[in-house]
Amino acid sequence: MHKILIFIVLILALNPLQAETAEAKGFKIATAADQRHSGFADVTADLKMVLRDSNGNQAERELGSQRLEVEGDGDKVLLTFKAPADIRNTALLSHTHSLRADDQWLFLPSLKRVKRISSKNKSGPFVGSEFAFEDLSSQEVDKYRYKFLRSESCGGMVCDVVERYPEYDHSGYTRQVVWIEREQLLVLRTDYYDRKNSLLKTLSVKGYQQYAGKHWRPAEMHMLNHQTKKSTTLFWSNYQFGTGLVDRDFVKDKLSKGR
Repeated sequence: MHKILIFIVLILALNPLQAETAEAKGFKIATAADQRHSGFADVTADLKMVLRDSNGNQAERELGSQRLEVEGDGDKVLLTFKAPADIRNTALLSHTHSLRADDQWLFLPSLKRVKRISSKNKSGPFVGSEFAFEDLSSQEVDKYRYKFLRSESCGGMVCDVVERYPEYDHSGYTRQVVWIEREQLLVLRTDYYDRKNSLLKTLSVKGYQQYAGKHWRPAEMHMLNHQTKKSTTLFWSNYQFGTGLVDRDFVKDKLSKGR
């Protein structure tokens, strides 16, 4: 009887249909991370954006961020510049979607107009930074295909390294490689590969803190462009959860009305 049981166990272990594929494992990790960090309802924060050119010269900008969680679809995000004066009130509104193209609008005070960002232009830089428009939408799970690559040590922790491939049209990337810390499922690093499949940028995320006993958010996001040697760093502060934001706070008609 024991020999029969051992034989069955061996057959199941050797059967490739029983093994978890790299694609399935990658998707499972991405889904778990998304679920872990859902349920915040809405959040606001202050940002300082520091832009550096290849010679080390830098410029600073101040922004406010508002994000609304949307059940059954992607988040709505509003970024509004507060300083310097020449770009004050410039605003980017993003309606992220899981299974169709995101909607994005840019308000330019100098032109007094709201410009819709074409899906073909979402790979372009956001107001001269190393962040593309598509980087600033919420990263919905269904926007990508996944493949688990490996597990490795990362800063004294263990990370699962997952490759993801954009499923949406006109992405500026062929693929992204993401390091997800295993314990809290936090993204620590993302490598972006351009349309020629060359390494373009690396996003490093640091200074995570927990808010309200459950929400993890970073203090710093550093995007380095390997090809131009330029970089942009976002310093996050003053996170506030459950502030009462609603859908009408994220309509494009409000972009030009006193924000």
